[in-house]
Amino acid sequence: MTQRHEPARKPGTQEQPGLYGGKSSRRITVRDIAAAKRRGEKWPMLTAYDAMTASVFDQAGIPVMLVGDSMGNCHLGYDSTVPVTMEEMIMLSAAVVRGTQRALVIGDLPFGSYQEGATQALRNATRLLKEAGVGAVKLEGGERSADQIELLVQSGIPVMAHVGLTPQSVHAYGGHPVQGRGEEAVQQLLRDAKAVQDAGAFAVVLELVTAEVSAEVTRGLHIPTVGIGAGAECDAQVLVWTDMAGMTDWAGGRMPRFIKEYAQLRQNLGDAARAFAEDVVGGTYPGPEHSFTS
Repeated sequence: MTQRHEPARKPGTQEQPGLYGGKSSRRITVRDIAAAKRRGEKWPMLTAYDAMTASVFDQAGIPVMLVGDSMGNCHLGYDSTVPVTMEEMIMLSAAVVRGTQRALVIGDLPFGSYQEGATQALRNATRLLKEAGVGAVKLEGGERSADQIELLVQSGIPVMAHVGLTPQSVHAYGGHPVQGRGEEAVQQLLRDAKAVQDAGAFAVVLELVTAEVSAEVTRGLHIPTVGIGAGAECDAQVLVWTDMAGMTDWAGGRMPRFIKEYAQLRQNLGDAARAFAEDVVGGTYPGPEHSFTS
């Protein structure tokens, strides 16, 4: 494990607050993300899809929120991320922006919104910034998406890249295989990570990548890596919030190995719904304390 050491500060300089839980009168920006990489500071990222949930995470100090196309699976009822549209992404991204004050909000470019080329990517990324108010966008692909990333960055749009397993390509993969196994796969991952960095991405998500390869990629880049199922050596970690909070229904399927549930909100919410229903059926709600008199 590579040890990272924070550089010594000059006497009299004010220590910069950390990304997680820090206090700030402004939104976190990509410059703050870059500074955290230089300090060797790890940071968390969660997905969010609505203003209420986003406000909870913002008040908890989560510094970066991704309005991911994972909304397709866990919020909109689709069986994959592929059907998510730009209109859906803009609507939910705007809600997350309205629900936050400090976090950097990143909006996903959904499938079909950038694959035609750089001009299409610029048009749709511009919509996310102008209509939803996000601070950055994310798109999938390494070498194959370098032209899109380069034009967006040149146009003033910060880009988070995404390599390894790219869920929008689920049909091409035939599932969700772990990436970075075999020399050819390792070299392709390294090329993809270097390509998005050279194109100007400010960070890169590594999804379902072996821990050894993720560590090698992280050491080789000057931009942060954000892991999801990619081991502990990444600079940051992201989870889909419904997975993290125990809201996902894994009935009929096994919970992926990389997920850790930090709460059991699905059970808690179900218990609350049943308690409410029983009070209504039993005639105990509403009681006198919940009613008005003339």
